[in-house]
Amino acid sequence: MKLFSVKSVLLVFFVSQCLVGRLALADEDEVEEEEDEGVIEEEGAEAPTEAEEEGSEKTTSPDADTTILFTKPPGTSNLELPAGQITEFLVGFTNKGSDEMVMDSVEASLRYPMDFTYHIQNFSAIAYNKIVKSKQQATVAYSFVPADAFAGRPIGLVINLQYRDSLGNMFIDPVFNETVQIVEFDEGFDTETFFMYVTIGGTTVLLLFLGFNFLTGGIKKKASSRSRAVETGTGKDDDVDYEWIPKSALRTPGSGKTSPRQRKGNRSAGSDTD
Repeated sequence: MKLFSVKSVLLVFFVSQCLVGRLALADEDEVEEEEDEGVIEEEGAEAPTEAEEEGSEKTTSPDADTTILFTKPPGTSNLELPAGQITEFLVGFTNKGSDEMVMDSVEASLRYPMDFTYHIQNFSAIAYNKIVKSKQQATVAYSFVPADAFAGRPIGLVINLQYRDSLGNMFIDPVFNETVQIVEFDEGFDTETFFMYVTIGGTTVLLLFLGFNFLTGGIKKKASSRSRAVETGTGKDDDVDYEWIPKSALRTPGSGKTSPRQRKGNRSAGSDTD
């Protein structure tokens, strides 16, 4: 039993080692195949890159030189364009060749800043068809208005100049291809600020008016109370002793007034005494 158990253990160990070795070889073969496929894919990807570089080199002519200058707002980099307002710029073209060239058109567009192939707002292409002779320069003007919805956002701005040489070969020169900041237009007269100041002024005037009325009302009340506090003399309920005063000298209210009958009686009595 002991011998059988030792042999069985050795057999199992040997079989397991064989299986592990085969699995390792299979993994190495798969890794090598994946590496070969990666090399093939990388080699295939290099070809279109070279083609793109060749194509990009052909978009401009070596005999042409272009410049751009923003006049409204002024500047050439780190631009802040006001939303809803006109943006103007000049495109300069220099013909360094021996043959004349033609400036066909200028176009502009706003692009998504993370992907310049995604157009957000396109502007009209203006055709100039301006002939530039050898060793001469020309300048064209262009203007556009960014939408108000883009205020406060960075936007990619692409400006392309299309021109051709005397042989009819077409060229496109991206004279500007950068990210700009669209900002809100700061007007000299802000209606919101104006109405805010009007509200504050009206509230202040109302408070002053109420305070003035309150103060003048208090002064009037004090003056009326002072005018009422006047001495009116003595009345019946005073402490004057009337016993030493003759009754004929005392005049009580209503004593001087007699009725017509009393007056007749008094007259008749006077005539009898006479």
